Amino acid sequence: MGWRLRVGATVTTVVALFGGYLVADAYDVVPGLLTTAPPPPQPAPFPSAPGAVLGPAATPVLSDLPSDAPVPTTDAVGELVTALASDARLGERVGVLVQDALTGEVLGSAAPDQEMVPASTQKVLTAVAALSSPGGDATLATTAVLAGESQVVLVGGGDMMLAADAGDPDAVNGHAGLGDLAAQVASRILVSGRTSVTLGLDDTIFTGPAIAPTVRPGDAAAGYVAPVAALAIDVARLTDDEYARRAEDPALAAAQEFARQLEARGLQVEGSVERTRAPSSAQPLGEVRSAPLSAIVQDMLERSDNTLTEVLGRLVAIDAGLPGSLDGAVQAVTASVERLGVDLEGAVLADLSGLGEGSRMTARQLVDALALAVDPAHPTLRAAATGLPLAGLTGTLANRFPDDNPGRGVVTGKTGSLPNITSLAGTIVTADDRLLVYAVLADAVPDGGTWGARVIFDDFLGRLAACGCTPG
Repeated sequence: MGWRLRVGATVTTVVALFGGYLVADAYDVVPGLLTTAPPPPQPAPFPSAPGAVLGPAATPVLSDLPSDAPVPTTDAVGELVTALASDARLGERVGVLVQDALTGEVLGSAAPDQEMVPASTQKVLTAVAALSSPGGDATLATTAVLAGESQVVLVGGGDMMLAADAGDPDAVNGHAGLGDLAAQVASRILVSGRTSVTLGLDDTIFTGPAIAPTVRPGDAAAGYVAPVAALAIDVARLTDDEYARRAEDPALAAAQEFARQLEARGLQVEGSVERTRAPSSAQPLGEVRSAPLSAIVQDMLERSDNTLTEVLGRLVAIDAGLPGSLDGAVQAVTASVERLGVDLEGAVLADLSGLGEGSRMTARQLVDALALAVDPAHPTLRAAATGLPLAGLTGTLANRFPDDNPGRGVVTGKTGSLPNITSLAGTIVTADDRLLVYAVLADAVPDGGTWGARVIFDDFLGRLAACGCTPG
């Protein structure tokens, strides 16, 4: 009996103790599962993002020009054209054509089929050809490949607007960067355990003379054009000036900078850069790409960049299956524009930029090429019109058309200027909102009269823009 009493007493003690613990647990005196505290609030529901929904319809910032806007009369335009063509300050050779963009009706002309020196206005041909093929969406690749076990080969694809270090995705000049390419290459090489390489340069995409033989040596030395190359930094400029002196070997200079970029990222480059052709078996290491060709075309037109024009022409040639040379470029650009419907019979292109001596075109041929760019039937060519400098505001027209000229802001034009030669070709929106296409050329301007000829042209175009020139 004694042992039963002891067991009973023990059980009673345990139960009492356990009961006490439960009470203490409930009042949060000791740790446990029980509590007399109010329950915690329910957690807020997990946030969920709303599904994608259509936004409001896009509203155009500017309305389209009305298709029924009054067309200037041929009498009014013809009077202005006659006065311009007979101005002795322009010399004896003046070509003019003003045409309605919508209907193609000629509103005024003077010697529109006379072959004249177009200077840089001929760049519109290359712009139209490049936008047609390869096309405005095309980009230019600069790549690096591994040949064998230790040779990195830098391969140029025609981008002469590379940045030395990091590229800027919002820029045209400097869109792709050699530093970015070097980072790709270094990361892939170093992870393999290799710390040094040799560097080769494949710049074989272009062939033939790097500068057209018709370009005056002094113009090249002054920086008006750089040697065309498969790759370059800042179009081969050696300083930040627009017409800076250019590198004599732009591709080699870019490759040497690429070597410095590799070394800055921990990959030693042994020896000097050697020209080579990348083997088909080479392993890709990295790639950077230029801005779209449409953006390059617009930049070329706005700044009248001679070098970029020659590059674009060679790309047109390669796309057509021709050599990437000056001769191939002239042939390809001419054929492309003719396929689009422009009669270039009699035209002579000594180069593509208009800087060289010997080019000949008519005012009609320039207008016909520009008419394609503003034609709704050819939307892919639009950048050849939208990229033109705007009177008094952008590019090579930024310092022309003063505030009191009605053409300011409504005239666009591709400028052309050589000794004793001035020209302009582009579009006009008249006071009645009618879009016109025009070309004006003078290639026998008396000595010392080139600046004055520009003022005369600007005044003529301002008069066209200001007048309603309509019946009644």
